[in-house]
Amino acid sequence: MQNLFRGTGVALVTPFNSQLEIDYDSLRKLLAFNTSEGVDYFVVNGTTGEAATTDKKEKRDLLKFIQENNPDKKPIMYGTGGYDTFDIIEHVKEMDWSGVDALLSVSPYYNRPSQKGIVAHYEAIADACPVPVVMYNVPKRTGSNLSAATTIELSKHENIIGIKEASGDFGQIVDIISKKPDDFLLISGDDMCTVPMIALGAVGVISVLANAFPKEMSAMTNAAIDGDYLTARNYLSKLSLINPYMYSEASPVGVKEALRQLGICENYVRLPLVPSSGELTESIKGLI
Repeated sequence: MQNLFRGTGVALVTPFNSQLEIDYDSLRKLLAFNTSEGVDYFVVNGTTGEAATTDKKEKRDLLKFIQENNPDKKPIMYGTGGYDTFDIIEHVKEMDWSGVDALLSVSPYYNRPSQKGIVAHYEAIADACPVPVVMYNVPKRTGSNLSAATTIELSKHENIIGIKEASGDFGQIVDIISKKPDDFLLISGDDMCTVPMIALGAVGVISVLANAFPKEMSAMTNAAIDGDYLTARNYLSKLSLINPYMYSEASPVGVKEALRQLGICENYVRLPLVPSSGELTESIKGLI
């Protein structure tokens, strides 16, 4: 299992057409582009995929399409999460998990449970899920942090295999690394933290930038894994120039605009997100 999620996972965007319906032709193009440029696995229905504004049928249809249009049969991690534990469990039980290698589930947001509540939440999901679970800690979005102590406690569950860690707190990251089981996966959830996190013991990244820059993200990640930090740093320096623009008007607005300029898909997003401003469009154009 550790090898399945080593390297670069791409947090896939969900392309839409002008009617804000899922654009499957563009999604097929995106999958082929990422496959040809070296990403290692696909993450479906995550934050970057606008999971907050796709319904359950669309989520199932997206997963089925990606499974059927996965040129090299890359591993698939499927995202589902929220602040209602029992609703997540119901979704897990409704899903057909054949062909899915792991579940990615974000720490509960909005109701901001205690660390004890977070432990109970993940244990309930892991007990119900027929595939391994990867936790996702992203305090900027959830309003609460999944602490190192909580991560270590949950790492002991037989069906929880790793964490996508996007706290940006390197003290916390070092604490996790020093105490986690050897087979528990630490995955960077922040493109710009990938190289230093790998240096500390992470196995790779789940990346937003990889949608539009799969070759560069994969090369950077692989170089870091191989211990070639000079090459990794050179890629990081270049990618760091465009990374802020991926988030300046909320993700995935920036990366969808980059994909539009690369001819992969249009930049349509669902409300409350809106397409990139003229200023952001020109900034990305100059950097590309």
